[in-house]
Amino acid sequence: MFNYQGKNVVVVGGTSGINLGIAKAFAKAGANVAVASRSQEKVTAAVSQLQALNPEGKMIGVAFDVRDVDGLSAGFGVIADKYHHIDVLVSGAAGNFPATAAKLTENGFKSVMDIDLLGSFQVLKQAYPLMSRPGCIVQISAPQSYIAMPMQAHVSAAKAGVDMLTKSLALEWGVEGIRVNSLVPGPIADTEGFNRLAPSEALQQSVAKSVPLQRNGQCQDIANAALFLASPLASYITGTILPVDGGWSLGGASMAMSELGKLAQKS
Repeated sequence: MFNYQGKNVVVVGGTSGINLGIAKAFAKAGANVAVASRSQEKVTAAVSQLQALNPEGKMIGVAFDVRDVDGLSAGFGVIADKYHHIDVLVSGAAGNFPATAAKLTENGFKSVMDIDLLGSFQVLKQAYPLMSRPGCIVQISAPQSYIAMPMQAHVSAAKAGVDMLTKSLALEWGVEGIRVNSLVPGPIADTEGFNRLAPSEALQQSVAKSVPLQRNGQCQDIANAALFLASPLASYITGTILPVDGGWSLGGASMAMSELGKLAQKS
């Protein structure tokens, strides 16, 4: 449905879960794809998978921590040498763990803020001079950015900041033809984040029942939305926070997470 032949796509955090699914979708659509994460082993494995999906594409991988400015700059230097410009940036680095606010340490709160919010800012700032005009940036947010959830105060604060960063940069960079949007995944099956918040099959089925469309999402659902947002079909969309959640944010999210929170506090 989408043709990204010859386009250069960078997916930060693109070696697992939702972000790897997005990277694979762009590779299948013909793009050159660069993935980045902290683990060189995961980077190498992801590049092999992407190359198999698009043997003619130029797939590269770099290992860096979004909290390390020097490492981040060096990583984008490698990308600049290989690609010279970026057509699509997907910023998806994230950290999460369940913790009640009363038991959440300062270091725990700061760690998530540093990865999700400060890390996102640093990724976008490094990518900015390399972005094509027109170009597209897609940030991967979370429903915690606008839905209060137990054991997620740190993530809620960080992701709310990510979404406002999306809006602010869409406002500043729109004049240059750079579009910036956020995708907000709902409960996505077989991902580390979902398995951590709903660690049993029974809990995951309970979440599915709280979704109006009566199923948990798949990584491909988010990938399809990313392909759309980065395409010419979305050329007049910027500064948008787009939920891809089967309607979960309409009410089911609060109820489901409240029940999960009660169960977690009992355990």
